[in-house]
Amino acid sequence: MIFLQIIPREIPQPGQATDVVVVLTGGSMRLEAGLALLAQGRAGKLFVSGVHRGVDVKELLRISRRSPESLDCCIALGYTADNTRGNARETAAWMMRERFGSLRLVTANYHMPRSLQEFRAAMPDTMIVSHPVFPAHVRLDDWWRWPGTAMLLVSEYHKLLLAWARRLIPAGGPAQGAAHRP
Repeated sequence: MIFLQIIPREIPQPGQATDVVVVLTGGSMRLEAGLALLAQGRAGKLFVSGVHRGVDVKELLRISRRSPESLDCCIALGYTADNTRGNARETAAWMMRERFGSLRLVTANYHMPRSLQEFRAAMPDTMIVSHPVFPAHVRLDDWWRWPGTAMLLVSEYHKLLLAWARRLIPAGGPAQGAAHRP
């Protein structure tokens, strides 16, 4: 499966600083990695996209076992996204309001190819540095022997193909009347 070749197995440019760290909710280790990057000074702000309504920064820090006093000033939450495309749109709007030009994207390694595609489509002029996390339950070596990993990878590959196809179709859909030409 060619898809496996584009799944990162290490963190590229680990020392690269960006304006903001963006964490996509929905997986283990993502928030912890984003908070660690913020604490290390790799960015001045952390944006968490796709947060459940009712969760605030103090609750997020409590869940992640971080001291609220040290980081709560530098964290912003987005509540509108419910999928990867929505994460990209939500982040793009926030980045524009805040006038940021670069971001470090934190998500699971298997999710990174599609996330990068959606984020680059939403923010073509933004420098995006990937920062994958590596969930222990996703076994890329001998992936076909692990039903959970196999199903996850096949699903993520199909979602990547759909995201790619969506970019090829003009925003208004196929040309109107093309099928009725004389």
